[in-house]
Amino acid sequence: MDFELAADQQAILEAVEQLLTRHAGPERAIALSAKAEYDSPLEDALAEAGFLDLARGDETGPLEAALLVEAVARAGGVIGVGAAALVAPLLVDEELPRPVALLPTQRELPVRYAAHARSALRLEADGVAVLSLEPGDTEAVASNFGFPMGRVQGGRERTRLGPEAAERLRAWWQVALAAELAGCMRAALDTTLDYVKKRRQFGRAIGSFQGVQHRLAQLHVAVEGSRWLALEAAHAGAPVEGAAVAAAHAAQAARRVFDETHQFSGAMGFTREHDLHVWSMRLQALRLELGGAPAHGRAVASARWAGDA
Repeated sequence: MDFELAADQQAILEAVEQLLTRHAGPERAIALSAKAEYDSPLEDALAEAGFLDLARGDETGPLEAALLVEAVARAGGVIGVGAAALVAPLLVDEELPRPVALLPTQRELPVRYAAHARSALRLEADGVAVLSLEPGDTEAVASNFGFPMGRVQGGRERTRLGPEAAERLRAWWQVALAAELAGCMRAALDTTLDYVKKRRQFGRAIGSFQGVQHRLAQLHVAVEGSRWLALEAAHAGAPVEGAAVAAAHAAQAARRVFDETHQFSGAMGFTREHDLHVWSMRLQALRLELGGAPAHGRAVASARWAGDA
């Protein structure tokens, strides 16, 4: 994998970021979160521009879709872009009605965007159930995680994919999670960097202290590592081990980014007056999805050594 984006990839990313400048951002995310609303206008704008079709494009693929997922997360977009742009297109041939939710095997768990979803992919022991949902099939669940949450209580099964699809769903879900975590961590870190450059103590910006700089540098390494592991896994087609490694690393890094950025901001990030909470609270939900770092770690071990037992 070349760690420099190609000219076409850079152009796609720049076009996405221009669209997100108009249709996303922390202020919009805060307003939507207060009402537990889904940003359908943003999703429609991305679809009309063709960005939700990147994973199956003639000259684009999963890597470009992963770049999209990361960019939307970094901009605070309140849409299920990982499901709609990366996971679903690579598992289901037909275009599913949006929003699309990803459902774990444990049906009682609240899920991001489930209350607004019109389609869902449910991970099951013997495969994947592709569901069509009506408003009465879902219920909203109150949440402070920055995502509209809900549960799926019904739905009509459109089709069922075989056992091999369960492994593919889990792997692509992990890639999408890693990309989204990387985007949220980057935004949280950038917001914190801006704060420590302005916040003064003992007559100096706190960002000028060597101890603070060392910790910020370590966070930067963790975030960049998460990003490139996610993009590498997408580029390679979500190999089971690579996808699990990307998700495990990102989930572990997210916990540290959450703790450190809130400490550097003096816990102001928990308040609505500070943009940090838009991304940091999402990290808490994302890092636990699909069982969190322990489950991803077990998947790594199984992929690497199960055949040697």
